[in-house]
Amino acid sequence: MARRRVLLFLKPFDVYPPRPYVGAAASSPTSAPSSLPQPRAANPKVLSYLDDRCRVHKDTIDLCQSVLQRKSLDWIAVQRNHLCQPIRDVDLVVAVGGDGTLLRASHFLDDSVPILGVNSDPTCTKEVEELSDEFDARRSTGYLCAATAGNFEQILDVTLDGSRRPLELSRISVKLNGIQLPTYALNDILVSHPCPASVSRFSFRKRNNTGDNSRLINCRSSGLRVSTAAGSTAAMLSAGGFTMPLSSRELQYMIREPISPMDADKAMLHDVLKQEQHMHVVWYNQEGAVYVDGSHVVHSIQHGDSLEISSGAPTLKVVLPEHLLKMGPEW
Repeated sequence: MARRRVLLFLKPFDVYPPRPYVGAAASSPTSAPSSLPQPRAANPKVLSYLDDRCRVHKDTIDLCQSVLQRKSLDWIAVQRNHLCQPIRDVDLVVAVGGDGTLLRASHFLDDSVPILGVNSDPTCTKEVEELSDEFDARRSTGYLCAATAGNFEQILDVTLDGSRRPLELSRISVKLNGIQLPTYALNDILVSHPCPASVSRFSFRKRNNTGDNSRLINCRSSGLRVSTAAGSTAAMLSAGGFTMPLSSRELQYMIREPISPMDADKAMLHDVLKQEQHMHVVWYNQEGAVYVDGSHVVHSIQHGDSLEISSGAPTLKVVLPEHLLKMGPEW
């Protein structure tokens, strides 16, 4: 029997904030006054917190590698910023970091390779409460991550032996002027002017595969956000959207901060795209951008460009946390 192949996809260490520079807060008596801003004294608790985040992440990576080393597996590790080709010829991807690392890994995957997320730096509720008056001590959310350092080996074993099966999550397909963009969004896309203070001008309509069209909606706003079911608990929910069942193949969209919308259009400004529908968008600013799952993947658009947005993308097989599975397919 062939040995199973695993890719360990790692969040790099340089994403953690560097330690603040601590230097002399004032010039020496013999030096000329400096026009540069002087460094502020660093809060020792902040420094300790930053050091601990990096240490906990490294410890989790070391643990995952140790577990894989003990198994009858062929495995390699790669930092997420070193990968630029599609992931193929592996049986499982293990993404060590948080939801952001899992999202980045998903951009290199089709619907054939499952992914398991390991939250390497989970938030500690007690720590957050104790430090809430000094700084934000929240760590990684890891909403889609099924494992932590504490249960990684157990979750890995039940995933590899097939007793813990991944769920197929919907993703977003975007075509720019009829050409498929290479990255599918697992969470959401944002179509907007690259300057957040600028107005986004575009029109859209929904179209069925049967050829039926909705009325044309002309928008001046802060942009258009479209989310999957998995992404409906992220920025979409924060903006006033609703949570969708993870098994849903529908997409949710919202026009962000519409300017003086017509009464007849209001019902169309926040709605769903059914599986058999797509959204046709025409962009009217001189410049614009399509942001895929955050700010790392960006495609530029310009006046007159058209976008076709749908759920017609390959699904992604994700090993989900137990509490999400217990909510049932209609959650």
